[in-house]
Amino acid sequence: MTQETQSAPSWRSQVIRVAKSLLQPLYALYQQRLETVVKNHAMPKHIGLILDGNRRFAKALGLDGKAGYEFGVDKAHEVLGWCLELGIPAATIWVLSTDNFTKRGQDEVQHLMHLFEREARNLAKDPRIHGNRVRVRAIGRHDLFPEDVLASLRDLEAATAHYDGMALNIAVGYGGREEIVDAVKKLLISHKDQTPESIAATLEPEEIGQHLYTADLPDPDFIIRTSGEIRLGGFMLWQSAYSEYYFCEANWPDFRRIDFLRALRAYQARDMRLGK
Repeated sequence: MTQETQSAPSWRSQVIRVAKSLLQPLYALYQQRLETVVKNHAMPKHIGLILDGNRRFAKALGLDGKAGYEFGVDKAHEVLGWCLELGIPAATIWVLSTDNFTKRGQDEVQHLMHLFEREARNLAKDPRIHGNRVRVRAIGRHDLFPEDVLASLRDLEAATAHYDGMALNIAVGYGGREEIVDAVKKLLISHKDQTPESIAATLEPEEIGQHLYTADLPDPDFIIRTSGEIRLGGFMLWQSAYSEYYFCEANWPDFRRIDFLRALRAYQARDMRLGK
């Protein structure tokens, strides 16, 4: 093998680094112009985020899949900041499904539980949460969660329950089908003095909607999923009937501000007729 052949990969790497450094100012200018365009149009009232691709991100770096969740946590904090800066009134982020909780390895689930407890404690002290009066809630089925995790989630909710700023829902142990089942159960309990026949005779979709986890919020008008998967996977099945969707190729930890801005620009360019 010649010296020229041996040095080729190194030479190509140097060219790539130089090209990136030269393009960086243009890239920053493009992002700045894109942000100006986005800020001059209406923002979603409620954005849904499906945080997919943490494990694939880690494995691409040669790391254990669980390490990807640490990167994912950092990205979630970053994206929260973007939402606050852009004045988005409500966001629901899906971090763990009911299927994930029951079907993934015990070590991985325990690692996630540790992260949930730690991050709930961190959010309860986060100056951005209190400075922007963000109301945080954990939605989903939590009956199998360890008590220390439940306590940290309850403390976070209590610390922000009186706030009237952005509404942040953390969907953890969440499934769209389970949410609908829980809503129907609550509805039946609220009409316990009536017969099933009388309930069925007057039942309307709006009444079920009143018992969903997010009943006090507008339905999400925009949902983003990362990692290139083109499916909802059960996310907010009832509420997403008229949502606009955007599927980003980047894995969640690789999701950049410019990706977020591009998604918002795509949303703003659509003709949203809401079934009309």
